Amino acid sequence: MAIPDWPVSERPREKLLHKGVTTLSDTELLAIFLRTGIAGKSAVDLARELLLHFGSLTNIFAANQDRFCRLPGMGIAKYTQLQAVLEMARRALGEELKNGNAMNSPEMVRDFLRLSLANKQHEVFIGIFLDAKNHTIATEELFSGTLTQASVYPREIVKRALHHNAAAIIFAHNHPSGIAEPSHADKILTQSLKQALAMIDVKVLDHFIIGNGTTMSFAEQNLI
Repeated sequence: MAIPDWPVSERPREKLLHKGVTTLSDTELLAIFLRTGIAGKSAVDLARELLLHFGSLTNIFAANQDRFCRLPGMGIAKYTQLQAVLEMARRALGEELKNGNAMNSPEMVRDFLRLSLANKQHEVFIGIFLDAKNHTIATEELFSGTLTQASVYPREIVKRALHHNAAAIIFAHNHPSGIAEPSHADKILTQSLKQALAMIDVKVLDHFIIGNGTTMSFAEQNLI
């Protein structure tokens, strides 16, 4: 049955408008993004098939162009729309971080980092440079590496902190394996960075590890 033939209260768009976006399922949200179906399948049917194929919204967002576009009803137009939505979300969260206190908005920081790092196929190490009031000065990709290792040099990070006149830094890196657990090397690196930055009176407030849908905080685990 085509969506226009559904009861009004069950149509995803109308449900969003009358009950709020948080009441929609992943399938319904994805159907609104897709807008239209194909012959014999509604947008909701396509959305359900996408979720079954990829396993989650996160995996859909992480899919490369070739894999996404191979599926029935998908194509370059929908792929570029999806990437644009993701980038707008990243930028909107980045703007909020600049305008607010990062330490007062831990969930916003997590969301920003997940959007920035969760879909990377190689390890990336970033820094969020903060002023004395914990407002974001800049966010930079500092180093990138292979699927299993990134080389991070404390001296270079000290240079960037001085460049931004930062008072504090939040670090983050992803684990392409999907497991958001700190390795022994991660712990040693964090302490090395903390010691190096302390020499120039810059605090390391936290170090996040981003996995597949999960985020681990060094500060929350009392590892910093």
